[in-house]
Amino acid sequence: MKTVGLIVSMIVGAFLIYGTMDMPDWGDPNSPASLHVSPRYIMNTETETATPNIVTAVLADYRGYDTLGETVVIFTAGMACVLLLRRRNKFKKNRG
Repeated sequence: MKTVGLIVSMIVGAFLIYGTMDMPDWGDPNSPASLHVSPRYIMNTETETATPNIVTAVLADYRGYDTLGETVVIFTAGMACVLLLRRRNKFKKNRG
């Protein structure tokens, strides 16, 4: 069974490495993100969002739903930890 897991992991790893071969180099000024996305945010952020801070505009306006989803996931994980720890303490009090 360990051999099957190893083989599956190696195949998935090979696919991931193969999938990254076409990606641009890190920090490449000629990458599509640097040529198309960044200049659009820099030029249009203040007029489209009425926010002078580009980072705030991207996180709150352009990627608002994504940021909301990330916040929900982190809140849910935090609440799960609180509930698990609270249940453990109650269990120890009843037992002891």
